[in-house]
Amino acid sequence: MQLTDTQITIFQETIWYHYKIAARSMPWRDNPEPYWVLVSELMLQQTQVNRVLPKFQAFTQHFPTIEVLAAAPLSEVLRAWSGLGYNRRAKYLHQTAQVIVDQYNGRLPSNGEQLITLPGIGKNTAGALLAYAYNQPVIFIETNIRTVYFHHFLNDKTNIDDRDLLKLIEQTFDHEHPREWYWAVMDYGTFLKQTLGNNIDRSRHYTKQSKFEGSQRQLRGKILRLLLERPYNSHELMRVLADTRSKLVLNELQKECFVVETRGVLKLTDQSELP
Repeated sequence: MQLTDTQITIFQETIWYHYKIAARSMPWRDNPEPYWVLVSELMLQQTQVNRVLPKFQAFTQHFPTIEVLAAAPLSEVLRAWSGLGYNRRAKYLHQTAQVIVDQYNGRLPSNGEQLITLPGIGKNTAGALLAYAYNQPVIFIETNIRTVYFHHFLNDKTNIDDRDLLKLIEQTFDHEHPREWYWAVMDYGTFLKQTLGNNIDRSRHYTKQSKFEGSQRQLRGKILRLLLERPYNSHELMRVLADTRSKLVLNELQKECFVVETRGVLKLTDQSELP
């Protein structure tokens, strides 16, 4: 789809006007230093801003620098992360911090090819990091971006491919103010969701999130919360969980190096115990 200059101008003015009257303040925006941006991007994956804000504040107070985070035991990181869910993100953040300290002198890479080699960092997250941390004019796609472009340019379409969306983003992108442009698009996307509802199911790449209640994901979180409190004898833990899926989920957590078992005692993995 080729947009006219008028369409582009109207769209950009809409985005910037909304941002002017309703821009949201967030710690990683007020101070977009690379470490804060990294923490916020991992926390914001599949999690709303209002849930992330208090966790971000507590997490960055506990781990004020990337060096402190890298040196901490995984169990301590998981404890600080507890309540956000998707604990793999905490592990990825911890591992990424270690790689950055070991290989990049504690500085988040400003190169996309380097970023996507880091644990938990895909192409779109790498794009967000470059835009927000370094104000680079990169193109990436995120849920709120889809919401905005679907509403303005693809309102009558379904099964929309990201390749088509990229063409629209490239035509309308503000190359002079990339960081603020994406902040403005994100805020406008949130506004659209709140006022008109979520249209993200029209994306070809949309996958409906499975129900959390009663899921294996919930059971994973329960196991980790119990082991955050104290080590458990394996038989005792199975009895407390009282779930036929417990052994399977526990085996997954051990394979992923979240949990270790020593002489029948289960506990969260600390740094010295990682393979």
